[in-house]
Amino acid sequence: MRRLIHFKSQSKNTSTSRKQRGSIVVLAAATLVLIFAFTSFTIDLGFIALTKAELQNAADSAALGGAQELQNGVGIGPVSSPEDTATAARHVADALASLNPAGELDSVYIDEINDVRFGQLQWDDAAGKWETNWGVTPYTLIEVVAHRDRGEAKDVNGVTVDGPLPLFFGPVIGRKDASLSTRSVAAIFPGGGFRIDEDSNARSNILPIALDEQTWNDLLAGIGSDDYGYDAANDRIECHGDGILEANLYPSGSTELPPGNRGTVDLGSPNNSTQDLKRQIVYGLNAEDMSWFGGELRFDDVPVELNGDTGLSGGIEASLREVIGQAKAIPIFSSVSGPGNNATYTITKFVGIRIMDVNLAGNPSKRRVVVQPAPFSDSTVVRSRKTVSVDSIFTTPGLIQ
Repeated sequence: MRRLIHFKSQSKNTSTSRKQRGSIVVLAAATLVLIFAFTSFTIDLGFIALTKAELQNAADSAALGGAQELQNGVGIGPVSSPEDTATAARHVADALASLNPAGELDSVYIDEINDVRFGQLQWDDAAGKWETNWGVTPYTLIEVVAHRDRGEAKDVNGVTVDGPLPLFFGPVIGRKDASLSTRSVAAIFPGGGFRIDEDSNARSNILPIALDEQTWNDLLAGIGSDDYGYDAANDRIECHGDGILEANLYPSGSTELPPGNRGTVDLGSPNNSTQDLKRQIVYGLNAEDMSWFGGELRFDDVPVELNGDTGLSGGIEASLREVIGQAKAIPIFSSVSGPGNNATYTITKFVGIRIMDVNLAGNPSKRRVVVQPAPFSDSTVVRSRKTVSVDSIFTTPGLIQ
């Protein structure tokens, strides 16, 4: 009897153990399914995140590259028309985007017409922010959209260049692909000054020669000569007009200004030597020069007073010839007081010019430093909240969105 009871107890325990093992198998199977589903979901999410980052890189590089071209379409003497500027920017954006992979594709495709647009940034004082005005020229703003969300597209060679991103495990849950797109906006801003950090090797491409406001305004009003032209394609000066007027930086002898009037200004030490001027003309201002202004020379809020020397010395002629054709910024003065090296120039703004011809020898009536308005942007230019004007200088491109 005891054995029978013992036998029944063992049977009951065995049955319970089997049930427990069965439950564990079911639970383990369910857990494996969940783990597999979670792993699959994680892999697809990672693939989507990676591809979106690649698309963003493509859009960013395309926008920045396209914005480089915008610098040629601003100012009084733009190198290219708005239409040509946009065309060049579209081509660059497309080319740079194509260098980036996106998911399983080796190259990101940009539709030059539908994925790229242009506009202008203007500061809104009332709103206290930059406003975007699409389609307004001169263009200072470019937007590029990179896609993986359109119907599968192929290039001229039949290679797939677009289409939703195929997922690895998405079909298990009824989703075979993911539609992705990214957007990037780059801009050049109107400049209100120049900045060079103390430990920087940057240079500001400023010409240390001042031109009077009246002569500059005459150019804006269509008063001036047109004897030279700039061939942008070959980067050379030609001896014929191109529709962009010129002015002569050599002193005019105007009775409205002190003798000598136009002249060199001390952009740095107030004791600038001829060697300093020659260096600045050829290479631009360096950090030491800018340190005399606390590292930053601003002109957008209040005029700047600079010491200078009226007249132009023949000692800088060779240096000026060396930079013929290059875009430079020059200071524009509203007034000048004091003779010779005691002159003080009141600078109201800096504008972009290009030297067309130089002669500082011989008969004074034949001496000249002929300049023509030109687009100007520089990495040392700092943003201003001033309205974009026909003679604004600009920062180099930067991403804003």
